[in-house]
Amino acid sequence: MTTHFAARMDAIQPFLAMEVMERAFAMERDGASVIHLEIGEPDFPPPPAAVAACSRALFAGETRYTDSRGLVELREAIAADTRRRFGVSVDPEQVIVTSGTSAAMLLVFSLLVDSGDEVIIGTPHYPCYPNFVHEVGGCPILVRSRAEDGYRLDPDAVRAAITPRTRAIVVSSPANPTGAIQSAETMRALADLGIPIVSDEIYDGLVYDDAHVTSALEVTDEAFVLDGFSKRYAMTGFRLGYLIAPRSALRPLQVLQQNLFISANRFVQHAGVAALREGAETVAAMREAYSRRRTLLVDGLRKLGFGVPVLPQGAFYVFADARAFGSDSLSLAFELLERARVGTCPGIDFGAAGEGWLRFCSAASEASIAEALERLGEVLPELR
Repeated sequence: MTTHFAARMDAIQPFLAMEVMERAFAMERDGASVIHLEIGEPDFPPPPAAVAACSRALFAGETRYTDSRGLVELREAIAADTRRRFGVSVDPEQVIVTSGTSAAMLLVFSLLVDSGDEVIIGTPHYPCYPNFVHEVGGCPILVRSRAEDGYRLDPDAVRAAITPRTRAIVVSSPANPTGAIQSAETMRALADLGIPIVSDEIYDGLVYDDAHVTSALEVTDEAFVLDGFSKRYAMTGFRLGYLIAPRSALRPLQVLQQNLFISANRFVQHAGVAALREGAETVAAMREAYSRRRTLLVDGLRKLGFGVPVLPQGAFYVFADARAFGSDSLSLAFELLERARVGTCPGIDFGAAGEGWLRFCSAASEASIAEALERLGEVLPELR
């Protein structure tokens, strides 16, 4: 018997950060010591209050389904947090709690995109954006942003890419992999184009120096905001995210959530409530540590011969020009993993605009970053 696979699978590429990590895990099972700079994984523990709340809920029998949109208590806490961070009033009814931000992304693209429709994405981009668009039958349209412009998404270039089939513009601020933050002027100009904005704001709160994030909610009522707890609260394994949507989209999104996911885990949602109410100290400590680690990693990479043209304003990555050591970023990443025992993410994962570059995660400890730089220094001279 021959099993037929959907044709759209041909367009969906592997998530290379995960490919490198999974190879690193296999090496560790064989006894190797690997330093993980390939995946966006905070080395901080979650807020203690979140862990305690999750544990209490589990032992109290909070193991049943919730409303598909999430616990009212959590949606109210998300609305209050959004108001605190951005000064924007959000009705808790506009919030849908999801099993990670990826689930929120699938809901939005499933709602907006028909077969053959287009979604504009700034590039270099988070690897999964185009794959989600392909999954629902759409076509990603990439608009280049450049280091010399601070990776600003040019509204004029976006306007030139709009066609009658454009259904959304994806904005990531702070961005993965570049750490770039889009200005308020850029966000307003993108909103003025009249196309729904899908705004990934998962790294808000992890910003440095005097940088400030402008939420899409501040410039338009028609934005779809993706956010969650993985990065800001170091809760990656909890798989807890949320979507804030325009009122006109709430009912169809609710129907999609009911069918695709039913609801996020009930006891995990209690952890989200606690994180929002009591996790500020954890976030502040992470932000301070990540700022130091950013400096350590950028300085070290530059000394090794990598190009880092722009200091990241947010998130916890350094996107570095590695062409001095090889133009094939995938091969280079795996060579550094095998020879230096350092995991990095190949730039091609972030689109053709990232080829020849590597992304390094600065969320690892200072000791791990220093050791990684030392290991790389032993191998890189042979690759020049």
